[in-house]
Formats: sequence, C-alpha cells, structure tokens
Amino acid sequence: MSEKQDFLPLRGVDYVEFYVGNAKQAAHFYKTAFGFQSLAYAGPETGLRDRASYVLQQKKVKFVFTSAMQEDHYISDHVRKHGDGVRVIAFEVDDAAASWETTTSRGAKSFQEPKTEEDNFGSAKISGIHTYGDTVHLFVEKKNYDGPFLPGYMPWESHYNPEPAGLVYIDHCVGNVGWGEMNTWCTFYSEVMGFDQLISFDDKDISTEYTALMSKVMTNGNQKVKFPINEPAEGKKKSQIEEYIDFYNGAGVQHVAIGTGDILTTVAQLRDRGVEFLYVPENYYEDLTDRVGEVDEDIAAIKELGILVDRDEDGYLLQIFTKPVQDRPTVFFEIIQRKGARSFGKGNFKALFEAIEREQARRGNL
Repeated sequence: MSEKQDFLPLRGVDYVEFYVGNAKQAAHFYKTAFGFQSLAYAGPETGLRDRASYVLQQKKVKFVFTSAMQEDHYISDHVRKHGDGVRVIAFEVDDAAASWETTTSRGAKSFQEPKTEEDNFGSAKISGIHTYGDTVHLFVEKKNYDGPFLPGYMPWESHYNPEPAGLVYIDHCVGNVGWGEMNTWCTFYSEVMGFDQLISFDDKDISTEYTALMSKVMTNGNQKVKFPINEPAEGKKKSQIEEYIDFYNGAGVQHVAIGTGDILTTVAQLRDRGVEFLYVPENYYEDLTDRVGEVDEDIAAIKELGILVDRDEDGYLLQIFTKPVQDRPTVFFEIIQRKGARSFGKGNFKALFEAIEREQARRGNL
C-alpha cells in the first residue's frame, strides 16, 4: 500500500444516514420493501429532543433515517431543499481524531471536531468533514463501544421484522455534481483522503442519442470504499444528472449500490415486496451470451427479472437499478452481484441510460 493510500486508513462504510420528512414511515418502508431489520433508535424517549433516528440493518448494511421535530431545524432545512436524501456517509476508523486532523490539514472543511460520546455501553469518538453539496463524511471510532449502534441510541425491538432480502454490503455510493465539478471532487478525494482513481468514463462511454455524462471512480487504499463521481456532459436533451441536480437542488448522493450473493432471489423478493425497477427491453437479451460469455445463472430468469450483465477481465457482474424511491426523481438504489468483476458495468451503460431516459420522458423532464 502506497504512502498516499495509507495516510487515511478506512475500515469501510459504517452506515449511511438519510434526512427524511418522516423517519418512522421511511423506516417502515425500508423494512417492508427491502427486508431491513430494526436495530436502534434515538429520539425524545432517549433524551434527544430535536430529532428522531431509526437505525436499520441487513448483514453489513446499516441505514439511519432521521427527521427533525421542529420546522426551525437544519434537518428540516435539508429536507425542504433536497427532499429525502443522503446526508451522511460514515466510515469506521481506528482513530477518529487522527482522521479529522489528517483530512482538515489537507484542505477539508471541518463538519465536526473529534468528540467523545458515552453511555452505559461504552464510548465512541466521532469527527467529520464536508464534501460535495450538503453531503458529510463522518469518521467513527467505536473500538470501546459495545452498544447496538452508537452512544445515545437504545436497542429498537420491533414485533414487525420481515425476512431479509439477501442484501449483504454497500458496494459503492455514487455522487452527482454540477457542470465541470467532477475533477474538482476527484482531486478532493485524491489529495484530502488519499483515494486513487480506479476507472474513468467519458461522454463517448456513457451516452445515448439524447444525453451524456462523465464519471470517474475513486477508491481508497484497500478498495473497501468506492465512490463514482458523475457530472453532466453536453447532449441534445437534459441528462439524468441534470434532472437529479434540478430536483435535489445541488450535488448529492445519486444512488447506493448494495451487494448480494444471489441477485435472482434478492430481486425476485424485492419485486414481490413492491420495489420498482427500471424496465429493460427484451432485445437487450437477444445476444447476451455472445456479448458477455457464459454465466452461471439462468438466462431466462435474468431476462424475466430485467437484470443487466457485464464482464471484465476479472469476471462478470449482474446489476439492476430501482426507480427513484421518493417522488422527486433523485435517490435510487442499485442491486449488484459480483462474480469476480471489479468494474461497474460499462457494457450496460447504454441500456441503463436509455431506461432512465424513458422514465425521464414519462415525467416530462427529458
């Protein structure tokens, strides 16, 4: 591992926190639709007077849904501006103070100086920095903590816990930024956080008849954290990135990709629970094995579920994308299964973005 990669060791994404209009209902939706389980809660009952936070978990994936109790609150401001969206991507680290000192000394804007929080389960130290838009990265040090989540949260026991849907880990989080800002934020991740560029796509790679975008994938030293950064590119009509920025009112997290070990079972369950996925035309599958070679999965089942397949030099991957999970056409999810492949489905870009454009056209935003 190079010195550049080593100065900010990250164990991986600890949790993703969404600021939402109604955290209780959002938590119920993610339990019902995606198979998450109740983990922890903080709110008025725990002495937290200004907000309520519900923590859900499925294997290594932890989501937090937080709402403010009053209109005059920065969480309410965030929801008014962006709708339901990702506020925090938190990393587990061995030393939250050193992580903050390292990143702020390299140019990051501080969000939270290192702060130790305690309860009956022990102590945790948390610090944080700002990144693109209103998105925040927190550094969470919890080697001295044995509670359900973090200090101040109580275990959340619920009679209603649907079966998990096979979601295992966060594969990557994708950020959308404005015109000409991709390289700025890639430089931020490189110089401030020690990330390297894993792969790059230009408008020749990611374009359709109408729209285009640019993307670079940044990753940390152990490649447990991968952040593609997208920006719009010139096209005949409004791209999906422009639509997102228009409705999110700025840069932010476009989608969270969640890994599964059995995408056919996971997607079938999610679909039965009401999760809506982008439609892929049948002609995508006509020459699938000619394009990607033989795969272990049944092609008929892949086609029936609308799953995309791509191959690189290390293997292949299967992926599918939900429609936006709120009324604003902003945040959505990707379900991905990697069978050796380390890439991001370059061969699927055209089919995927045409599917997104069909939805944009239905909304009148293309």
